[in-house]
Amino acid sequence: MKNEYKKTMTACFAGYIVQALVNNFLPLLFMTFRSEFAIHLSDLTWLITVNFAVQLMTDALSPLFVDRIGYRASMLIAHGLAAAGFVLLSFLPDMLGFPGIIVCVVMYAVGGGLLEVLVSPIVEACPTENKETAMALLHSFYCWGQAATVLISACFFFLFGTGQWRILSVIWAVLPVINFAMFTKVPIAPLIGEGEKGLRPGEIIKNRSFLLFAVMMICAGACELTVSQWASAFAESGLHISKSLGDLLGPMGFAVFMGIARAVYGKFGERISLKKAMTASAVLCLTSYLIIGLSDNAALGLIGCMLCGFSAGIFWPGTFSMAAAGVKNGGTLMFALLALAGDIGCCGGPTLAGIVSSLSGDDLHSGILIASVFPVLMTICLCVPERKRRAAGKMR
Repeated sequence: MKNEYKKTMTACFAGYIVQALVNNFLPLLFMTFRSEFAIHLSDLTWLITVNFAVQLMTDALSPLFVDRIGYRASMLIAHGLAAAGFVLLSFLPDMLGFPGIIVCVVMYAVGGGLLEVLVSPIVEACPTENKETAMALLHSFYCWGQAATVLISACFFFLFGTGQWRILSVIWAVLPVINFAMFTKVPIAPLIGEGEKGLRPGEIIKNRSFLLFAVMMICAGACELTVSQWASAFAESGLHISKSLGDLLGPMGFAVFMGIARAVYGKFGERISLKKAMTASAVLCLTSYLIIGLSDNAALGLIGCMLCGFSAGIFWPGTFSMAAAGVKNGGTLMFALLALAGDIGCCGGPTLAGIVSSLSGDDLHSGILIASVFPVLMTICLCVPERKRRAAGKMR
C-alpha cells in the first residue's frame, strides 16, 4: 500500500469505532432510562428501531448526493452529525423527555448511516494487496470500538455512577470531532477506475447475485445486532446479573469475540475459503442463539453471547467482499444498497426480538429464540452453489 493511504486506512478504522459508539452506547443506558424517565421496555425498543430505521433511510438516500459532493465532504458531515447527537444527548432528554432522546438518536443515526455507506468503499478503493483481509480487519475495528464503548462506559459508571451518563455522552463526542479533523487531510482514491461507469439502479436490482448478497446482508445485520443490542438488558433482567458485570461479560464479551473472529480472518484469510468460513460460522451462530434462548443459566447465557459474537464476526465484511468480487462496478450505489440491506437486518432483528419479548411478559429469552431464523436463512443462502451465484451475477 502506498504510504499516503495508510493514514486513510487509519481514519477509516477510527470511523468504524465512531459507528460502534453510535450503535452501542445508548443500549447500555436502557435500564437507566427505564427508571429515570419511566420508559417501558416496548418504548425502549423504539430507540433501536429509530436508530437503524434512520440509518436505513440514510443508506437509501446517500447515492443521490455522495458522488456529487464527494466522499470527503460526506465523511465530514457524518462525523459532525455523530458528534452533535452525543452533545445533544447530554441535555435534550432532560428538556423533552423521551422525545428528546429520539431527536438525539435521529441526529447521530444519520451520521452512522453515512459512515456505513462510506467507510467500506473508501477502504475498497485503497491500493491494498488483499481486499478480503483488509475488509475483515477494517470491520474488526467496529468490534474493538464496541468493546471500548462498553468497557470505558462500565468503568465510568462504576467510578462515578450511572447518573453521570450525561457527562460521558459529551466525552464520547470528542472521538468523532478528532476523526473529523483527520478526514480533512487524508487522500481518498476513486472507487471506479477512470473511463469506467458504475451500474445503474435498474441493473443492480435485476442482478440476481446482488439480490442474494442483499439477503445475506439482512441476515448479517440481524444475527449481529439482535444479541448485541439486547445483551446488556438481557444480562440484567434475564440473567439477574449486576449492570457492571453484565455489561462486561455480555455486550463487551460479544464485541471482543467478534473482533477476534474478524482479526483472525484478517490475518489468515488468504489461507481460508471465505464461503466455508461463513457457512461454519452460520451453523455456530444458530447454536449460540439456541443456547441464549433456551438456557436460564447465567454462565451459559453469557457464553452464548460471546459465541454469537465470534460466529457472526465475518458475516458483514465477508458479504461485502463477496459482493465486491461478484458484482463488477457496483460502485457507491451497490455499497449503499448493501448497507441498506444490512441496516434492515440491524433494525428488524432487535425489533422482532423486542416485540416478541414484550408479548411474552418481557422475557428476552423468547425474543432471542425467535430471531434464530436469521442464522438459519444465512446458512441457506451460503449453500447456493458458487457456479449458480456467478451465473446469476451475469444476468440483468
